[in-house]
Amino acid sequence: MSNSVPNAVVVRVPGKVNLQLSVGPKESDGFHGLVTVFQAISLFDDVSISRSDIGAGITLAISGDQSYGVPTDETNLAFKASEIMCATYDLPTDFRIEIKKAIPVAGGMAGGSADAAATILALDHLFALGLSRDEMHAVASKIGSDVPFLLGGGTAVGRGRGDEVTSALSRGTYHWVLALSSNGLSTPAVYNEIDRLRDGMDVAQPHANEHLLQALLTADAVAVGKALSNDLQPATCSLRPALRLILDVGSEYGALGCIVSGSGPTVAFLVADEEQGLDLAVALTSSGVIGTVTRASGPVPGARVIEVR
Repeated sequence: MSNSVPNAVVVRVPGKVNLQLSVGPKESDGFHGLVTVFQAISLFDDVSISRSDIGAGITLAISGDQSYGVPTDETNLAFKASEIMCATYDLPTDFRIEIKKAIPVAGGMAGGSADAAATILALDHLFALGLSRDEMHAVASKIGSDVPFLLGGGTAVGRGRGDEVTSALSRGTYHWVLALSSNGLSTPAVYNEIDRLRDGMDVAQPHANEHLLQALLTADAVAVGKALSNDLQPATCSLRPALRLILDVGSEYGALGCIVSGSGPTVAFLVADEEQGLDLAVALTSSGVIGTVTRASGPVPGARVIEVR
């Protein structure tokens, strides 16, 4: 079969950490305005989409180290992305989606959104649609706030619901140690908790942290570490008090910065280099407060095709 009409496409897509996540007041529609600074990091899912026999429909299979608890029905964001793509571009609905997961589930690293971004790109290639970046972003923004960012990756500022994405100027490579929890946190539950904790408070509209953006521009990892911030962190620690112990271990071992990623419960530690990252990973593992520790670096590109067959 020629490259113009492939039988299968494999897309590799990264997870993310939020270097800043500022959450505005709850609005009348129940949502919150956001300003966030994303960085895509080298923890990847691989999404393969292959043609099926006519009448087979859309099928979904999950494998990999982080596959436990991933839905295999229409609630999966990759499945949602495929349905929107099929409806928008009148595609055949006979294909199989296979996701090999290394990004944690419900971990605040946008694993589900990453798979949705990969699905959009894979279907664009599988059916030779030739979509522009803007056209893919239009589909992505219908699925979730992190999906548009993960199409492009790198470092970016997200506004609105997080889906209004503009690239941020960033230099250098940043080294991360990630403490992964075995049990995820529900994003709606975290937002409900932040609303509870803020009850009666006057919450300001969010804005981008200029100190953080300047530090990224000058590749000043120490300043980036000091500028890490997440308005959802008090809520995640309220729902999961053990996260405070994990954050403390990172601080004790000299991490440049410690932050709960997104709505958690993954905790991300920025470290000076690979050697310090290894030392911190060993300390976290031996501390007994966390089950799984991994290391990654960023920024990395977003979803990209790695195989066509």
